Amino acid sequence: MRKSDKKIDNQIIKSLTEVCQSALEEIDGFEWLTHTVNFDNFPDSLKVVCVFDSNKKLASYLKSSDSKHLALLIADSLADIGIKLNSVKNQIELDSEENCTLYHAGNWHKRLS
Repeated sequence: MRKSDKKIDNQIIKSLTEVCQSALEEIDGFEWLTHTVNFDNFPDSLKVVCVFDSNKKLASYLKSSDSKHLALLIADSLADIGIKLNSVKNQIELDSEENCTLYHAGNWHKRLS
């Protein structure tokens, strides 16, 4: 990773950490988030995965009137540091601990790769 890439990655981490703290307080069932990025194809390769504790809580969030809230928080926070998501619906994914356990035996590294 180039020094400039590391600097951008640190900005992304800081921005997403703030989003995560807000989401933990505001969104029932939300547990954590992470990101992946290939800096050779940045920002199009930036992907944010938001994890809920169960499929039930994830489904409840998706049915709620606030179902776009998390994506807006992420997009706005990244925009504040000069990163525009070109395809929010493709670059922000919602998942659950339950799905990872079912399909990847709880191995998030495998699931995210």
